[in-house]
Amino acid sequence: MIIIRQGLVIGVDSNVVADVLIDDGRIVEVAAAIDAPGDAHEIDARDCWVGPGFVDLHTHLREPGREAAETIESGARAGALGGYCALVAMPNTEPALDSVALVSFVLERGAHTSLDVAVAGAITIGRLGEALAPMAEMAALGVRLFTDDGLGVQDPSVMRRALTYAKPLGVRLAQHCEDERLAAGGTMNEGALSGRLGLVGRPALAEEIMVLRDIELVRLTGAPLHFLHLSTRRSIDLVLAARAEGLPVSFEVAPHHFTLDEEACATYDPIFKVHPPLRAASDVEGLRDALRHGDVDAVATDHAPHAPELKDLAFDEAPAGMLGLEHAASLTFEALGASPDPTRFFQLLSRGPARIAQLRREDRPLRHSAHGAAMVVGEDANVTVFDPSARWRVDRHQLASRSMNTPYDGRDMVGRVRATIAKGRLVVDQESLT
Repeated sequence: MIIIRQGLVIGVDSNVVADVLIDDGRIVEVAAAIDAPGDAHEIDARDCWVGPGFVDLHTHLREPGREAAETIESGARAGALGGYCALVAMPNTEPALDSVALVSFVLERGAHTSLDVAVAGAITIGRLGEALAPMAEMAALGVRLFTDDGLGVQDPSVMRRALTYAKPLGVRLAQHCEDERLAAGGTMNEGALSGRLGLVGRPALAEEIMVLRDIELVRLTGAPLHFLHLSTRRSIDLVLAARAEGLPVSFEVAPHHFTLDEEACATYDPIFKVHPPLRAASDVEGLRDALRHGDVDAVATDHAPHAPELKDLAFDEAPAGMLGLEHAASLTFEALGASPDPTRFFQLLSRGPARIAQLRREDRPLRHSAHGAAMVVGEDANVTVFDPSARWRVDRHQLASRSMNTPYDGRDMVGRVRATIAKGRLVVDQESLT
């Protein structure tokens, strides 16, 4: 039994200072004061926010194939420290998650961690962008999101077939938007800075033209589509316009895209190499504006660990990607500006992602508990306690991930997870795994 004392409990429509009692995996009472049994584990949440556990739509757990960088277990530990109760594992593993056998492997490994680990299946076999993967068979296992992340589906006819196939299954496709013919060979944002540095650029147009293409495919097929890690203000404006027309589209932004800009690449340090690339300062501010105005559906980490020797290569040879699970909440809190709205904070990190991942479906597989809850009696106990006044400094040597490729090493942060309760169990308290 767990009792969370006197935190600001974040509801869907209103917030209230209260105690929250958790027993047998569920929230059993929310009240101004609860007389809990003496053996209940007590969490002092005064001046903290208590809300539904975070859900990450976009986690690279690397297993199978690249366990030197991350495993499902180590990624889950990092996620728990970051306040996450559920992770959606991306399919660009080796081999790709494009079959029942491989999806089952990840689900089974995930079931032995402290968190719920869902799977995004590949859209095409081997993520090669050619033949469609057996989405119906994977959907029968509970897979609700499909993507070839790392590479967008380049052929529009293949993407059209995939959307048409996905619609009656009740699943959602997710697209990594970069036209590889425009982005080919690029390592950072294309612009004056890339020219001065002598690095081949990846133009914003490579992202935006695929966003526009796929909006039109959604219009044609009527199938829902989620846009991964959008990095430019124009991309967001295109999706918002489509949403205003009633098209079933959603999008996420990643913390590195709303906290770092292309100037970070001036050091030639490959720690700042990511795809889509860090953009111009004007795009960074555009993403932050979208966050503050409630336009963004979800913040997703795009947690992408890499073994140290790979990130020690030259900028144009090193793989793209950064760690994200342990920093995302603090960076989102910072980006929301002075006096951030706690309801919006949990919408971005929990309720929005849970809706897109369909982790609130009544017919969800029994292997997963419900996420993005309303913080009321009867809900599954996936809860994050966030301290908005906590101050801490990132130390890459202290991270739970097997990798250390964080661009925030040494950065002072405001706001930190105080406790994580996942699947009814206390897995983090005072920043320590139990």
